[in-house]
Amino acid sequence: MSVAAHNAATETESAADSPSLPAHRFSSRPIRSFVLRQGRLSPAQQRYLDEMMPKIGIPYRPERLDLAAAFGRAAPKILEIGFGMGEATAKIAASHPENDYLGVEVHGPGVGALCKLIVENNLTNLLIIRHDAVEVLREMIPDGALDRVHVFFPDPWHKARHYKRRLIQPDFVALVAAKLSPGGILHCATDWEHYAEWMLEILSASALKNTADGFAPRPAYRLPTKFETRGTRLGHGVWDIVFRRPQ
Repeated sequence: MSVAAHNAATETESAADSPSLPAHRFSSRPIRSFVLRQGRLSPAQQRYLDEMMPKIGIPYRPERLDLAAAFGRAAPKILEIGFGMGEATAKIAASHPENDYLGVEVHGPGVGALCKLIVENNLTNLLIIRHDAVEVLREMIPDGALDRVHVFFPDPWHKARHYKRRLIQPDFVALVAAKLSPGGILHCATDWEHYAEWMLEILSASALKNTADGFAPRPAYRLPTKFETRGTRLGHGVWDIVFRRPQ
């Protein structure tokens, strides 16, 4: 590596610890909602995935999805991007049977775990698409079809050289805004303060409007996970960012 290249890399790494967000930080590359990592499914996760996905899974197709037909009713439609192991998603769906939830995730262990929770809780208002959420939004979700989009605890990509991998980018927010109904909500949450500041700045520059003066109090429907509760007891912060599409 040349001296100039080394210095540039060092400056980029240093920016990760700075509260300022440099003007060139945003990515113009195609955004993906995930970076595929290896993960081994347990026998139970594999069994539930095999048995349940044909019943509660929606195959990815690059064509518009009729959400009312998929759920068999007219009800508020909420998209959850990257549900992890599905604990919070299942709790939210169980607590709000009046809403329909579409969870999008790529990692097999998480999909299998949520399939198990759907069975155990007899949930009829939660379906799954195992695919990249950006492509699902772009190709499958009709404009104005969603009442809420949840992006809870996405990978913060805390090193400056990885900022381009962050899901919350201007182009992604514009895509979500187009899929929200008038008055619809984009709700993000993170336990990484720098990413919280990043999210707030990007959303503030979008067509969406903040529902709070800065960060929002945690809405009652976002039930904390065991991991979050443990972190809160240890003094770790969690930031909610809640923006609305104008009527």
